[in-house]
Amino acid sequence: MSGAADAPATVRHVIGYRSRHWRKREGPEMADEIRAEMVANVWKVVASAGDTVSEGDTLVILESMKMEIPVVAESDGVVERLAVNEGDVVQDGDLIAVIG
Repeated sequence: MSGAADAPATVRHVIGYRSRHWRKREGPEMADEIRAEMVANVWKVVASAGDTVSEGDTLVILESMKMEIPVVAESDGVVERLAVNEGDVVQDGDLIAVIG
């Protein structure tokens, strides 16, 4: 992701998992892009597009090396897009969700 409209990414540690949270301008508001930081299987999808979430709510649960890894919302908002399905494999940098 590049461009003047993009703000720096923040990285959050969740039980040993680092997910990238990008803030991207979309009109007057900002949106968070949550991206994978490791190769993992999408074990369970907890949230759906259109759901209202609070900071810390679990969006999806990844599985890697027999460990379940929750991916959580970085901020309050609405899930604008969920880019993964159960059974998918995510690579480092793949989009998981967008929260606006």
